[in-house]
Amino acid sequence: MHKDTKDGKDILVCTVGKTVLHYDYRCLADLHEMLKKHGDWMELGSADEQKPAKEGTIEAWGRSEHNPVGGWYGLKKGLRGRFGMYIPPLMGKLGLVELTHEPKGNKMKVK
Repeated sequence: MHKDTKDGKDILVCTVGKTVLHYDYRCLADLHEMLKKHGDWMELGSADEQKPAKEGTIEAWGRSEHNPVGGWYGLKKGLRGRFGMYIPPLMGKLGLVELTHEPKGNKMKVK
């Protein structure tokens, strides 16, 4: 995962095998702020774009019309999902959040 610029906009580029996903770079700050306000653990809930996201999860927030960008943080049509899978580990590595590491139902909260 790395930062890049596309069409004058800062993006996160996430490469998984041959698949390349793009997310709006501001998702890091926006998600961190939301988690501060939330104040507790929140389930990640990863899902592909074509599948519905479980309500109350990071994935659902990452595509909600009520988040700061008013919709998807994923930028490549057809590959906009999996926000709850790829963004939280990066935020953990950056020291912004704590993550659980269970076989299923992982959660995160702000440090």
